[in-house]
Amino acid sequence: MKPVPRVTDTEWEIMQVIWQAPGPISAFEIIERLNAAEPGWHRKTVRALLARLVAKQALAYRAHGRVYFYYPLVAESECVAAAGDSFLARVFGGAVEPMLAHFVGRHRLSKKGADELRRLLRESKPDDEKA
Repeated sequence: MKPVPRVTDTEWEIMQVIWQAPGPISAFEIIERLNAAEPGWHRKTVRALLARLVAKQALAYRAHGRVYFYYPLVAESECVAAAGDSFLARVFGGAVEPMLAHFVGRHRLSKKGADELRRLLRESKPDDEKA
């Protein structure tokens, strides 16, 4: 399995547009959708970021004349998993318990959220039980 490329926060916004598209999407459409959500995106900046994402092998494109249509080479779920693992390793030394304690201690859970967390914890097997 090939490694998932690291995607910066700004690149993530572009990837979100591409992941939400029903198929390959032109640079013009990407710029339009970015500016609809948050005005201020410059076309040269977006094109530079698209080139960077292609170089990282997060995206590919096909040319139709002078128009490039971009499509993802990695799934959103793969990038979410890689970003989560990177965050866990950098901030909490790879330990899940202090991360959970931190977030549960700082943010109020709804009853539904607490029930879901309990269910996930019940279904999770400790490392020494996995085989």
